[in-house]
Amino acid sequence: MKQNTGAIIPAKEQVYLDGPKSRRYELGFAFRVFRQFIKGFRTLHFIGPCITVFGSARFKQDDPYYIAARSFGKKIAELGFTTMTGGGPGIMEAANRGAFENGGMSVGCNIQLPFEQKPNAYMQKSITFEHFFVRKVLLIKYSYAFIIMPGGFGTMDEFFETLTLVQTKTITQFPIVLFGKKYHQSLMEMIEWMAQQGTISKQDMSLVLLTDDENEAMEHIRSYINTNYKIKPRKLFWWLFEKR
Repeated sequence: MKQNTGAIIPAKEQVYLDGPKSRRYELGFAFRVFRQFIKGFRTLHFIGPCITVFGSARFKQDDPYYIAARSFGKKIAELGFTTMTGGGPGIMEAANRGAFENGGMSVGCNIQLPFEQKPNAYMQKSITFEHFFVRKVLLIKYSYAFIIMPGGFGTMDEFFETLTLVQTKTITQFPIVLFGKKYHQSLMEMIEWMAQQGTISKQDMSLVLLTDDENEAMEHIRSYINTNYKIKPRKLFWWLFEKR
């Protein structure tokens, strides 16, 4: 059993990762997770093809990265795609804001946290999840490309999760933009070292573009989408009776 540190945290966090529980609890947990997935599918099924923007919740409006993320939201809208984020403040707010203010579709997959993560005001659709793993599936599931802005542990988790899915061919031909050369340079050097040591293939990085140029980033995304994908219209109803 894990020791109690005295911190006040939600009951679900005290329990569901704290070793084996009763079979009744585990079954109930599985149903709660299933319910979150179904809610996510119903909410997001008709949002259209997305480009997901990942990044820190801590950047303020006057920060250059916030300004760049806002510009990306605008450019994603101009490309005809939906801007998807984690739905919170900082980079997420900026990308949603850029899309929202320029007539684009803007959605967010939020997470229940005791700090930082409050839904921003620039989304037509938003859904809040209890668990990070459910949220990450949906942030990736509906997107054709990913823009990784500077961020912390959460952003790096999302970046490496996406890279792992590309590496294992769980998803293929999905371009990844790593925006901010100075911020990410050491990270890229470490990844290149991994390739030199043979722990990853150099081909695993073929879809990753490190850049400071927003137009170069969008052209990288556009070229892969135009080459590899054709957007097909969806029917108005499906088996869970969603509406547009």
